[in-house]
Amino acid sequence: MGLRRVKWRPASRTDPGSAFGHVKPFTVCTQRHSLLVWSRAKLALNQQEPKGPMDPENRVCRWCPSSVLLLLPLLLLSPPPVSPSSSRPEWSLQRVPVVLPQRIEERPAPHFLSPARLEVTSPCDPECHKKAAAPSYWALRDILAYETLHSDGRLTETAVGIYGYNGRSDTSAAPTSKAPSRRKRQIFGHDGRFSIAGRDFLLKYPFSVAVKLSTGCSGTLVGDRHVLTAAHCVHDGKNYVKGAQKLRVGFLKPRQRDAPSSSNSSAANHVAAPPSDDKMKFQWIRAKRTHVPKGWVKGNANDIGMDYDYALLELKKPHRRRHMKLGVSPPAQRLPGRRVQFSGFDNDRPGHLVYRFCRAGEETSDLLYQHCDAQPGASGSGVYVRMWDGRRRRWERKVIGVFSGHQWLEREGASREFNVAVRVTPLKYAQICYWIKGNYLDCREG
Repeated sequence: MGLRRVKWRPASRTDPGSAFGHVKPFTVCTQRHSLLVWSRAKLALNQQEPKGPMDPENRVCRWCPSSVLLLLPLLLLSPPPVSPSSSRPEWSLQRVPVVLPQRIEERPAPHFLSPARLEVTSPCDPECHKKAAAPSYWALRDILAYETLHSDGRLTETAVGIYGYNGRSDTSAAPTSKAPSRRKRQIFGHDGRFSIAGRDFLLKYPFSVAVKLSTGCSGTLVGDRHVLTAAHCVHDGKNYVKGAQKLRVGFLKPRQRDAPSSSNSSAANHVAAPPSDDKMKFQWIRAKRTHVPKGWVKGNANDIGMDYDYALLELKKPHRRRHMKLGVSPPAQRLPGRRVQFSGFDNDRPGHLVYRFCRAGEETSDLLYQHCDAQPGASGSGVYVRMWDGRRRRWERKVIGVFSGHQWLEREGASREFNVAVRVTPLKYAQICYWIKGNYLDCREG
């Protein structure tokens, strides 16, 4: 049986099934292990985890038999069977508040002088956030008011009203504290990131929703012409960064003229040949509007800014790709395997899309702490999970957060480090959804 090269090269970890729908891809690399591939695939499709540890020698795949490649389309494209198990992770529908614009005012034009910050840091840890008092209703209105930067350089500020909010805090403010200067470490132990290669993977969902911003950050497609990213990628907390007025969003495309296989071609024909070595390039689309919450603009003075480090870009034209839906972030203990995942364009791997997954750690009402390996450039990536949608009777991925940056502090002689994601709370969901849809009626269920 012939051997075919596979461009996907994971690091030494095995994939818990996130990107490919609980399938453990490319973990077995010799013909004699074909049966093990099939057995692990069957376990994955039934939402089970194998009992024993993987053989370390099979953790990195460089060569795979043709029969395994022919099996891949069935694993990647076929949804797992519906299981009656009550332990299956499900999206829970909930009524979310309404955040409506009330008054729009013109603001002085920005300066666009400072370079973009590709990472943000904060000395406030989970305990610091949990001790903070919950903001009042009026404080929330100030926090969720937002600025809109238009492509012609105009800046407007929009006041909002909040309706249907039950008063329970889904935000937190952090008191100011100081931390010593230190080189920030965003790789924890062995680097567990995966470089995605080959257009057959890069142009397929969910990897195809990852985009690059001209300011150097990453973003995620969440609408026909909308990109979710981090606020610090376009605004440094004082003013809009250099390049924000003419902000562009880059989509990976093949360099050669011939397009990839059409969607109606058979899956077997699509994967039987080894992934292409063709170089990819970015096709750029200009942003028409950029929305940034005032919680980020005002919060940088008192360390609450990271709680609201998100922004939404509206493109000048539709991108014609499948996008990922927005979802309210569930508690960490309800996440499948308690894991999160995201893909972005880390600066230390130029031109490569980098995927990672890791176990979620501590959380506050606004932030999710984890040790997903990342480097500057990954900021703004959409953090997502895949769970069962009971109403639509299918598995679905949703963006539940935005990767923001790094936190480090030292207490009682011990240092603690985290990479941090901003959670999509019900109020943030209502705001971002309104930016996307333009009406609140389509945004009542998160």
